[in-house]
Amino acid sequence: MKLRNSVFVLLVIFVLAPISQAQDHWVVTWAAAPQQVRVIQPQVAAQAGGAAAPAPQRGQGAPGAVVAPTAFNDQTVRMIVHTALGGRRVRVTLSNSFGNAPLKIGAAHVALRSKESSIIPGSDRALMFNGKPSVTIPQGAQIMSDPVDLEVPQLGDLAISVYIPGDSGQLTMHATGLHTSYIVKGNMVAEPALNEVTTTRSWYWISAVDVMASPEAGAIVAFGDSITDGATSTNDADKSYPSQLAARILATPGSPKLAVVNQGISGNRLLVDGAGVNALARFDRDVLGLAGVKWLMILEGINDIGQTTSSRGNGPPPSPVTAEDLIVPIKQMIDRAHTHGIKVIGCTLTPYEGAGYYSEKGEEVRQAMNRWIRTSGAFDAVVDFDKATQDATNAKTFKAPYNNTDHLHPNDAGYKAMADEVDLGIFTGKKAKK
Repeated sequence: MKLRNSVFVLLVIFVLAPISQAQDHWVVTWAAAPQQVRVIQPQVAAQAGGAAAPAPQRGQGAPGAVVAPTAFNDQTVRMIVHTALGGRRVRVTLSNSFGNAPLKIGAAHVALRSKESSIIPGSDRALMFNGKPSVTIPQGAQIMSDPVDLEVPQLGDLAISVYIPGDSGQLTMHATGLHTSYIVKGNMVAEPALNEVTTTRSWYWISAVDVMASPEAGAIVAFGDSITDGATSTNDADKSYPSQLAARILATPGSPKLAVVNQGISGNRLLVDGAGVNALARFDRDVLGLAGVKWLMILEGINDIGQTTSSRGNGPPPSPVTAEDLIVPIKQMIDRAHTHGIKVIGCTLTPYEGAGYYSEKGEEVRQAMNRWIRTSGAFDAVVDFDKATQDATNAKTFKAPYNNTDHLHPNDAGYKAMADEVDLGIFTGKKAKK
């Protein structure tokens, strides 16, 4: 009898242990939307509501001309990413979405970042791909590394180093990285610090970092253009609205354990390709393809409005966009998200009077879009970024302390006002009464 009871207890332990372990799951803690290299002039970028990739610079200096590297060959790129959630294991996704040939990755490592290009001793981990240290990513594809054990900190920095042994071909990158990336000759992925580097502020090939997180953890995807991307915020400071929202959520007692990942692309549009493919075309990859997503915040459309309703001195635009034109793809994204169990937050478009592509016709469309976002009932919740950032005496423009001078993008304080506008009760079902 005792033997039978002992066997029963062992069977229960054997069955329940895997169930307990299975409760932890993969959640994206950082992401950047892949895009093809664009080389454009600074004034064009400003008018388009975006920013091109900054040029590599020698040493640790600030970037200069707006020109991106066009390829890498026998070089290591060490990139810094800022986590939201922490976790006990980590995996990294590398993308060749816009490559024109298969991409050979000679080696890749992940480590805890100390400062600049230095890593914390003992934290370096080699990334494997099906048990091998190198991998070739097919053209147009992305690949996920094998998981590695690493205590990833909440709201901390990781250094991800990628070695390209041959000609990289056409690059897959994210232009507005806002973090310094370090480029050095040869295979230096395991070096504690890199010397004789050139620097840029773009990310290459890395598109997502997942951590093994607790059962209640999940992710919010902030999906949009340069205002989501964090263009004009302070470099190396994590001052975009998604970064500041992540810090606020994770520091607020009683708030859910949610990462906020930034899938903005500076200059992106809903309806046509430009800076990155159009929002609807990239939606499945940049939202539905991420691990552990529970919420989606959509802030898109101002570039479609500005670039089609402003003449810019060249006569009337050929096909000015309407609010209905912009509503159609947003409804599509809502439906797609709901199909995957993701709740959607509509975000009103921020003021832009004084921007290079402002027009009264465009302002009418923006106001119509914001009315629809606020009143249609199409969303699971609404965040009014427009009211959070508008001037009290002129609702068409930014409040002066929030304007970075181009009248299109907020400064750090403006991005903070946006992050603070989000009612955290949305994520717990206990919204504040107004």
